[in-house]
Amino acid sequence: MIRKKIFGYSGIFSLFMSLLMPAGSSLAADVSVRVTLPDFEVNLNGHKVENKFCEYPLLVYRDITYFPMTWYDTRLLGLEANWSPDEGLNIKQNQVTSSYVPYNSDHRNAATYSAEVPTSTVTINGKEIDNTKEKYPLLSFRDITYFPMTWRFAHDDFGWDYNWDNNSGLSITSNNPQIQTVDLPAYAGKNDVTLFKGYYYFVETTGTTNHVYRAPVQQSSLKEEIYSYNFGTTDRMPRVISFQIRDNTLWFTYHLGEGVTGSDKFVKISDDGKAELMLSGYLDFRDTPDGTLIVLHGAAAYERGNLYLLPPGQDETNRKRVGDSGVLYGSHVTYNGDVEDVANAFSTSVIGDDVYVLASHVQSDVNKIYKINLKTNKNTMIVDTSVNWFRIINNKLYYVKDKDKALYSSKLDGTGEVKLSDHAVSWFDSINGNVFYTTKKEDNLYELYKADSNGEDPLVWTTPIVGVQVLNERLVCKLSENDDYGLVLLGGSGSLVLEVADPISRILTSDNGILIQSSRDSSFKFIR
Repeated sequence: MIRKKIFGYSGIFSLFMSLLMPAGSSLAADVSVRVTLPDFEVNLNGHKVENKFCEYPLLVYRDITYFPMTWYDTRLLGLEANWSPDEGLNIKQNQVTSSYVPYNSDHRNAATYSAEVPTSTVTINGKEIDNTKEKYPLLSFRDITYFPMTWRFAHDDFGWDYNWDNNSGLSITSNNPQIQTVDLPAYAGKNDVTLFKGYYYFVETTGTTNHVYRAPVQQSSLKEEIYSYNFGTTDRMPRVISFQIRDNTLWFTYHLGEGVTGSDKFVKISDDGKAELMLSGYLDFRDTPDGTLIVLHGAAAYERGNLYLLPPGQDETNRKRVGDSGVLYGSHVTYNGDVEDVANAFSTSVIGDDVYVLASHVQSDVNKIYKINLKTNKNTMIVDTSVNWFRIINNKLYYVKDKDKALYSSKLDGTGEVKLSDHAVSWFDSINGNVFYTTKKEDNLYELYKADSNGEDPLVWTTPIVGVQVLNERLVCKLSENDDYGLVLLGGSGSLVLEVADPISRILTSDNGILIQSSRDSSFKFIR
């Protein structure tokens, strides 16, 4: 991963200008001043700064505290700093945030040092200042620009909460969204984690047993076991659990066994923490007013007639077949010659008593969208074209066609079809009536677009992304490890909400805020 930028503008500026100046010309030299380390406590957004062994400690000059404009320190306080030969150093508030990074070193700092006063142009929130005439100028120390935490800048220009107390020292609180570290045990990072209705859910593996815990957000150390199972072998990696939120209910799945003798397990968690095994097999399912709709996958899918309804309160032996016994449901079918290849499409939706499902008959009639009424078992073709997958959003059908991989929409009866995308679609979803989709740019990188049926689809984010999902009315975009930022949050119109400086390994399921795992130290973070 690239090293995050830090700002030593005075040195860069001086070198650049020295190359441009003709022989015999000179620039005003940087002035050296004496600085000390604070002898009082300083808190930045609730983080106590430890200066003794910090590579970029806080400094004091003329009784004013200075903070280092490192990559993470600036973004912790909601600032961005950029330098150019024409405009010098430009500091402004922006929609950015970061975890607190202490920049620990292995050497102890002295009590006093020398720092320099840069002579380059400085612009703060659009207002240019002459750094050489400032009573509290920006300083340069260890090739990092240092910013004065005066009332003028901290309170008036940036709107920070600025407090001084003789006992507790200096406290600065910025108004950008903050990243909170979640106090979960290290082993939680080896499996899935989720946040749901005020509890964290996570897994511990001991020997050949997976233990599922939940712990309240306010006291995450008070864990309680809600489920456990033995996966029976130490020869392979421990069986991975995956948490899912379905219709405002938390579920998790895991797998036991090998090949056709194995099966997926589906466990439902009630609000009081009780976990109950509900379904077992290679399948997908949907809740309906008449019971649980089950789509069999795996080897059973090739047998056709793989759609069933399980009445409420019945076990799986009492399920009843739905639809046509000669049709393959809920899978995407392709043919290599006469050889059929089936991929689980998970394209099944329920609206009232009607099931919308991908259905395939014979080789010449595959991947069509059908509606099946659960009361009458009547089958009706809705979309008479081969579809890769589909979803129902706000009572409209959205589907990607096999022929061009473009995104289309129609009414629930299949009429009024509209082409929505200008590009081949890898993923799509909707927020506030706006449809967004990705198209593959290169290996593991995608471009994010907003669908516009009346014109050219606008590119929502300027650089390719690794992936995107909709969480709590936000587009959550994971960026490449070569990007400056790790995560971007976009609003329902596609506008920027927040850039997160932390490197991100995973975006996790949650019903509140954004839960992520850091790739720096595998810790869990929460953005409200």
